Amino acid sequence: MRRRLDLTRPVPRDLIEECLDIALQAPSGGNRQDWRFVVVTEREPKERLAAIYRKAWDRYVAEGILARPQRSDDATERARARRIGRSAKHLVDHLAEVPALVIACHIGRFDGRPSVVQASLYGSVLPAVWSFMLAARARGLGSAWTTIHLFFEDEAAEVLGIPYDEVTQVAMIPLAFSVGTDFRPGGRVPRDDVVSWESW
Repeated sequence: MRRRLDLTRPVPRDLIEECLDIALQAPSGGNRQDWRFVVVTEREPKERLAAIYRKAWDRYVAEGILARPQRSDDATERARARRIGRSAKHLVDHLAEVPALVIACHIGRFDGRPSVVQASLYGSVLPAVWSFMLAARARGLGSAWTTIHLFFEDEAAEVLGIPYDEVTQVAMIPLAFSVGTDFRPGGRVPRDDVVSWESW
């Protein structure tokens, strides 16, 4: 999808708000609704975020995160991994041109908290983000879940006026009309490879 974002066509604000209204129907722990969204459509902050994103990408590559072990020696899987890498790099090169960036946040900091607390807090915002992305797809918009800017979350917070000590960013969602509508299911591992019944 990252290569199929239409960089030339603005996304109307009312369409973004419609998707956000659907996102806000998602469940959250204790129904606290501690999610927050920052929508960025102006060029200057997008360029600053794109510079942070590029710096984060360079760190991502330098630390060898892309070089994770493959699940198999299958040539098809290796080719798919190369396509994903090219797609991710395309977004790095064009992030500032994307019509809208939606930064999803949660009130509070998660740093150093027990895993049960982190799971609860992330679980209270991620359904809303995913609902937003599904609502966007249903309306002819494309999006991509990105997180590498979080290497420099504090810098992104400064660009956006997010109070870093009080709010955790969880994702940056590039949003645009999609180029074409001929979508098909993504390549996934077989269900039996990832699902167990009754025990691991």
